[in-house]
Amino acid sequence: MAGDKYSILLPTYNEKDNLPIIIWLIVKHMSLSGFDYEIIVIDDGSPDGTLEIAKDLQKVYGDKKIVLRPREKKLGLGTAYIHGIKHATGNFVLILDADLSHHPKYIPQFIELQKRENLDIVSGTRYRGDGGVYGWDFKRKLISRGANYLSQILLRPGASDLTGSFRLYRKDVLAKLISQCVSKGYVFQMEMLVRARQNNYTIGEVPITFVDRVYGQSKLGGTEIFQFAKNLLYLFATT
Repeated sequence: MAGDKYSILLPTYNEKDNLPIIIWLIVKHMSLSGFDYEIIVIDDGSPDGTLEIAKDLQKVYGDKKIVLRPREKKLGLGTAYIHGIKHATGNFVLILDADLSHHPKYIPQFIELQKRENLDIVSGTRYRGDGGVYGWDFKRKLISRGANYLSQILLRPGASDLTGSFRLYRKDVLAKLISQCVSKGYVFQMEMLVRARQNNYTIGEVPITFVDRVYGQSKLGGTEIFQFAKNLLYLFATT
């Protein structure tokens, strides 16, 4: 549709090495495709100077393309999205990780699929077609697959990859889903799709290859796995 604009939310915390690369890639792939877009960087008080880098990038690409909406301290993903939506001028919102695990080259495919099928949500999937995970050891793959499989059986969400966070939403749909979500952290992404199914929103999927973090530490540890299982059962009991 003519007149569509895409607000790309990038929540960051200590991503100074990754930010210039991810922004360069987003600009490249969006410009090539000719889509109207803005990148909203939501930095949660990174001590490593991520915000300073973001300011430099804003000088390079302009403040129409790079919008800075920092916060004082680390307040979590869900609230970062709410904060981002408030400032988004697009009618669609794209969410991806700033750590280069999600390649912006897939964004045009998300947009094309959304347009073609007039979808409410398009989600990247590691578990269909030629999607996959690169750089994970067997244990992490097993945990991820296991978590996803368990979720599928319990929640029947109508999507094959529940815990990924690379997604395109209609802005009003995203705002509504966030207002209904109670989870935090890792499970938040999953609850979004479960609530989407409850609301009968339409979901499409694009196979993606997920690449493990290039710089910095992964945020998924043993305690998160436990939290995940606990929250999953809570979701199952309440949906």
